[in-house]
Amino acid sequence: MAQTTYLESKNHYPILDGLRGVASVLVIVFHVLETFTGGNKFAQIINHGYLAVDFFFLLSGFVVAYAYDDRWGKMTAWDFYKRRLVRLQPMVIMGSIIGAALFYFQISPAFPYIAGTPFWEVLVIMLIGATLIPVPISMDIRGWQEMHPLNGPAWSLFFEYIANILYAVLVRRFSKIVLSVFVTLAAFMLIQYLVTSKNGDLIGGWSLNSEQLYIGFTRVLFPFFGGVLLCRIGKLIRVKNAFWWSSLLIIIMLSIPRIGDEHHVWMNGIYESLCLIIVFPLIVSIGAGGELHSARSEKICNFLGEISYPLYITHYPLIYLFTAWVVNNKVPLGINGLLMGLLVVITSLVIAYLSLRFYDKPVREWLRKKVLVKKINS
Repeated sequence: MAQTTYLESKNHYPILDGLRGVASVLVIVFHVLETFTGGNKFAQIINHGYLAVDFFFLLSGFVVAYAYDDRWGKMTAWDFYKRRLVRLQPMVIMGSIIGAALFYFQISPAFPYIAGTPFWEVLVIMLIGATLIPVPISMDIRGWQEMHPLNGPAWSLFFEYIANILYAVLVRRFSKIVLSVFVTLAAFMLIQYLVTSKNGDLIGGWSLNSEQLYIGFTRVLFPFFGGVLLCRIGKLIRVKNAFWWSSLLIIIMLSIPRIGDEHHVWMNGIYESLCLIIVFPLIVSIGAGGELHSARSEKICNFLGEISYPLYITHYPLIYLFTAWVVNNKVPLGINGLLMGLLVVITSLVIAYLSLRFYDKPVREWLRKKVLVKKINS
């Protein structure tokens, strides 16, 4: 008997990998600075950093369509699920473990449930979190009503898994016309929510209740399947220095201050609608259509692409820790707070790299051989 890899991976779009890394770093910086605002979204620096999640959904839809649209005669839905699980699930487990390890160091008035939570309950939540199954609000052990209380950002992976299932079961069969109608309806759903909601933004999606689930589905449906449609249309934009221009665009769009005041939240809703429906697809088209012409740029994009997912899925336990420090010591936004915030960013990068190098890559390679390789006769 001989072995062969079942469905070898296609070449990546290196600039899109790099853009994912840029957005991941912006998420960390956004979360660090958010700690000093006391929940006041109108005072937030890098105000729209949370839209990086919606950018991730768009990138994921584009990449999934590129990688799998032409393979459905060669693989089953279960083959697809296995490949996605091998790619994503190991770091979900790591994020849950890190969240549990740092949990009791985060005791603070900001997290009122931690001090009274027994160790066995933390272990139960860690094991559930490792499966990505969301927990109800009644099982909250932090006080923020998160579906993954040890590692909040795992909520977006939960919705990405749902989008992947919808793609495999249904959307992959759609023609371009049917998919265009589906994406258009999802865009109207997005605009309607953003313009008419009480907040005028896409913040939310992390609790297991009707309101937050609606936000989560609103956030994932348009960008993920818009990315699938964008890939199928194939209209890429070719410009020089595409990585640097597209990186600049995503940094600007995520850093724009809040639009409008508390009496005109619909203005911010319009801005975010424009970001998701027009600007983000434009950035992905530029990134997918661009080329890298230097070894340095290739190394940068490769590093950012590899570290982006580990960074996103492991950083938030450190943000909980940082939040507890800021609240417990009443630290203002100043030099001391910023220096400690910089340390959080650097530590997050180190943890992400170590997780990638010594855990994620070896585990995925082992799983690839065990799960994604099939035996054939010599």
